[in-house]
Amino acid sequence: MQSARTGTPGVDAEVLVLGAGPAGLVLANLLCAAGIRVTVLERQRRDRVENRARAGFLSPDSVDVLRAHGLAGGVDRLGAVHDVCEFRSPEQHFEVRYGKLGSQRPHTVYPQQLLVTDLIAELLRRGGTVHFDTVVEALGDLHTDRPRVLVRAAGGRTRSYSARYVAGCDGSRGISSTTVPAAIATRDHDITWLALLVQAPPSSPNVLYGVHPDGFAGQMPRSPGITRYYLQCDPCDSAGDWDDERVWAALDRRLDVRRHGELSRGPIVERGLVRLRSEIRDSIQHGRLLLAGDAATAISPSAAKGANLAIMGAELLARALTAELIDADSSALQRYSADYLPMIERAQEFSHWMIDLLHPPATHDPQAAYQRVLRRARLHSLATSPAHQELFARNYVGL
Repeated sequence: MQSARTGTPGVDAEVLVLGAGPAGLVLANLLCAAGIRVTVLERQRRDRVENRARAGFLSPDSVDVLRAHGLAGGVDRLGAVHDVCEFRSPEQHFEVRYGKLGSQRPHTVYPQQLLVTDLIAELLRRGGTVHFDTVVEALGDLHTDRPRVLVRAAGGRTRSYSARYVAGCDGSRGISSTTVPAAIATRDHDITWLALLVQAPPSSPNVLYGVHPDGFAGQMPRSPGITRYYLQCDPCDSAGDWDDERVWAALDRRLDVRRHGELSRGPIVERGLVRLRSEIRDSIQHGRLLLAGDAATAISPSAAKGANLAIMGAELLARALTAELIDADSSALQRYSADYLPMIERAQEFSHWMIDLLHPPATHDPQAAYQRVLRRARLHSLATSPAHQELFARNYVGL
């Protein structure tokens, strides 16, 4: 086999990576470090990619991956350690010090847009190529040794790229996930969050989970001056239905400020809606197209697993492609689905458990009264059972 370090004749890159999110950029950095020629194709402009606010909770395993591959400079300089989460309900208030339980490891809070900015800069430093503002319109020849990607660049110019492999890291709505034929188990949870970014310090250093009959409320610290809040709202609502007065009244009530003190207020600089839905596919590979991150599975944000699944999956795929392209060893590539899918399924199960814990049953559910009793029992068990807290801690930080 022609060495990947010198390049394969007749292809534009050994690996084409679709999407410049955490999955695509971690994968591209690892391949580039191994001497594999890689090109990333991203539909958004660079300034949009580097400034869009997303998740910020990195699991210890994700941080280990970043450190092992020289990608954790910003995380280590600016990341904040978080090891306590707090539950507030009308019946009880308690903390779970998960950093002292289970595997005894904390989360690291580092806003995803900062991580993405770091990863882009490092990839370019390593000699990788990123084409922004480039829309993938078609994939072809996926079952040959020269798969093709047809793109439309800024200004409407089209061109075709060829590669040895294509990595689909372009999200659950991207062309990659729709190209892989798979049986997909889906669930629309019929739950919508109003996602708010507030220019104010966190009201508590901990993640806050408001478990309230009116609906879920959450506070997720992001930085000393920025806080993410979530409010469960009616699925028919628009972000514009929630003015500042209504937002703060709901947050005050659901996070019980009369008992715990006022929230730190500031300008609401971003409003958006998040529809909670989940997808688990039985296949994440189609010929020479391989999926990672949100393209491999759509997961609700209820347990902050999305970015971490992306990073862990990217490392698995990088190892497999490196073994194939450098050492002509295809065994890891053949095991890729078998290694990644159990991780996905475990994350999905815990995210679903968190959804049931945090959200009241729908009022039209004929079993709503029974579901409310079960939710109260789950919350009480988590508050009082050391064994339950141990299990929660392991699932909360791990995959």
